[in-house]
Amino acid sequence: MQGSGALRRLGPGVLLCAAIAALAAGIGRAEEALLGRDWLEPVVLAILLGTALRTAWTPPKAFAPGIAFSAKVLLEVAIILLGTALSAQAILAVGPALVLGIAAVVAVAIPASYGIGRLLGLPRRMAMLVACGNSICGNSAIAAVAPVIGAESRDIAASIAFTAVLGIVVVLSLPLAVPLLGLHEAQYGVLAGLTVYAVPQVLAATAPVGALSVQLGTLVKLVRVLMLGPVVLVLSLLSARRRDADQPAARPRVLGRLVPWFILGFLGCAVLRSLGLIPQAALAPIASLTTLLTVVSMAALGLGVDVRMVARAGAPVVAAVIGSLLVLGAISLGLIHLLPLA
Repeated sequence: MQGSGALRRLGPGVLLCAAIAALAAGIGRAEEALLGRDWLEPVVLAILLGTALRTAWTPPKAFAPGIAFSAKVLLEVAIILLGTALSAQAILAVGPALVLGIAAVVAVAIPASYGIGRLLGLPRRMAMLVACGNSICGNSAIAAVAPVIGAESRDIAASIAFTAVLGIVVVLSLPLAVPLLGLHEAQYGVLAGLTVYAVPQVLAATAPVGALSVQLGTLVKLVRVLMLGPVVLVLSLLSARRRDADQPAARPRVLGRLVPWFILGFLGCAVLRSLGLIPQAALAPIASLTTLLTVVSMAALGLGVDVRMVARAGAPVVAAVIGSLLVLGAISLGLIHLLPLA
């Protein structure tokens, strides 16, 4: 009986989010058929569609529990499953010097980008979303960091929308760095891996330059994604410390309060993948499920966004994203010239 009650309570909202996700996936497939690839990924399309629907129509109260469930629980499950895509083997394949360099780039880029966002007047949480999105892996980083720092739907939607659009600009313009900066294939591959958001985008940005750029760019990008775990863990601890400072009489600290359960699950899945305890045949279905849950949760986030609020935040967010990208590019170029890349 409890199960059927929960289904009746959550069903309308979850089905609405799933319908938006299905439409976003369909548009993505249409993009691939007409343009050769999905320039606006379903994750971004789901947010845009959800926001457009919310602007034109306010869902009745019966939809609210399912939308909230999709935006929180389904997103947290997707973050856990994201850990299965990460493995220590990727680090070993790149080499210790480059791994340390990638970690240093992320460690410097996040506070620098955060500072730029705050100087431009962005709220603290949105500035952190933009910083992590640019410095690590775009949409996935924003989605993983958002629940840890308590970001609101409109901040998440604005951050993902603007970083996604500018991410496409980076993919199209980055190959110009080869003739302009005199980079060879290996250097350019590292630059692409350090600055482009998603693995498919890295492939799109490096394929015109050469196979070596594709291979190095993909490896660097995978290691960069691995930085998401430590970064989210640190943010979890900092957020817990801030909450304790605001509430000195709070309950004693326990691991579940310091680090959210889904972050522990994320790290656990990454360890299982590294130890080879997840069957190879299961990885593709898990990746598909992760994408599905992420798109559904992004649709839910879009349904919670007032487009007028996002529009008012537009100019500062765009400026922060551009400034953050420029800082990330400068730091990455510095690393490239320090490393002995053949």
